[in-house]
Amino acid sequence: MALDRDAAAAVCDAIDQDRLLGTAVALVDIPSPTRAAAQIADHLGAMLDEGGFEVARVEAGWPDAPAVIARFRTDRPGRTLQFNGHLDTVHLPFVPARVEAGNLYGSGAADMKGGLAAAIEAMRVLRDLRALPAGGVLLTAHDLHEAPWGDGSQVDTLIDEGYIGDGVLLPEYLCDRLPVVGRGLALFETRVTRDGQPVHEVLGGIDQPSVIHAGAELIRQLRAMDQSLAEKTHPLAGRESLFVGQMHSGEIYNQAPTELTLSGTRRWLPGTSFLDVERQFREILYETAHGEGVRIEGGVKLARDAFEISPQDPLVTTFQAAHRHVTEAVLPLGAKPFVDDGNCFVERAGIPAITHGPNALGAHTIEEVVPIAELLRVARVYAVTAMAFCAGDDV
Repeated sequence: MALDRDAAAAVCDAIDQDRLLGTAVALVDIPSPTRAAAQIADHLGAMLDEGGFEVARVEAGWPDAPAVIARFRTDRPGRTLQFNGHLDTVHLPFVPARVEAGNLYGSGAADMKGGLAAAIEAMRVLRDLRALPAGGVLLTAHDLHEAPWGDGSQVDTLIDEGYIGDGVLLPEYLCDRLPVVGRGLALFETRVTRDGQPVHEVLGGIDQPSVIHAGAELIRQLRAMDQSLAEKTHPLAGRESLFVGQMHSGEIYNQAPTELTLSGTRRWLPGTSFLDVERQFREILYETAHGEGVRIEGGVKLARDAFEISPQDPLVTTFQAAHRHVTEAVLPLGAKPFVDDGNCFVERAGIPAITHGPNALGAHTIEEVVPIAELLRVARVYAVTAMAFCAGDDV
C-alpha cells in the first residue's frame, strides 16, 4: 500500500510548535547528568501520564532512576514502532534552556532532549488525530547512556525484559544519511608495571625493565594491528581500526617509572565478533609483556557491537517514504559514524533500528543548540513513519 499523503499532510500540519518547544524547554531545564536522571524521569513520566498515555516506570536494573515507558495503542492489529531516547547528559557544567533567534540552547538540547521532545509530539498528534491506522507506538526513555559514567545497562535490561517494538527510531543528532550499518566499539585500557620502586636513572633506574620501552613496543604492535585491520572494509562503513588516544608514565625526566597506562578504541565491522576482538588484543598484551619483562594488565570493554540492517527492511522503506513526504528529499544510505543504543536493538533484540534526529550542534559541549525548525521536521517524519510502518504499508 502507498503512503496516504492526505492523512500524512494532516498529521504534519497538526504538529504544535509551541507544545513541542515547551516540552523541550522543560526537559532541558532539568539537570540530568548520567546516573542522576531521576528528576527528569519523574517529570517526563508525570507529563505523559497527565497527557493520557499509558505510562509505566520500570527499574531495569537501575532503581535510582526507573525508566519511563509510555504507550499509545489502537484496537487494530499491526506493528509497534518504538521511539527510544536517553534522558541523561554528559558531565559538563549545566546550561539552562534559552530560546533565541529560532534556536533552542541548553544542556541536552542537541543530545538528545530536543529530539526526544519531537518524538513525544509525534505521539501526541497521532493520538489526538486518531491518525494511526493500526498497531501502536511505544516510547522508552532511560538513564545510563553516556560513557564513561554510564554503561548502557538500563536500555540493555529494558530490551531483555521485552520493552521493544517491531522497529525503533532514535532521535540522536544524525540527519544527513539513513544509517543501515555501523561499526562496533570497544574501549581499551592497559597498565604496564614492573617490580620495585621509582628510581633515578643513574642509581639503578637504567638497569630496570622499562615500562616506557614496553609501552613503545605495545604501541608498535598495536599500530601494526591497525594497519592490518585497514584491509577489512565495508563500502559504507569504512574500515576496521585500532586507535591509541592516551599514554601516561613517569614523574620526572630522569626517573625510571614503575607504571605506564595506555588507552584507546577498537572499532570493527559486521562479521567480526567481540570475542575475536578480545582474543587479538590479549595475544598482543601477552607477547609484549613476555618480551619486555614487565606485567601488562587490562583489556577491551564492549561499548556496542557492530550492526547492519537490510535496505529493503520495512522500517527503512517506510522511513524513507516519510522523509521524502516531509522534506521532498531522499536520504542516501550510509553508515552511522558513532555507536548508540540502536546498535544494541539490532544485535541484542534482532529488530531494525534507525538513528535520525535534528540537525543539531554542540553535542558533548556546553554550547548545545538545535533549530526549532529541525524539531518540527523530526516530529513530522516520526509521525508519518509510524502511520505507514504500524499499518504494514511497506512502501
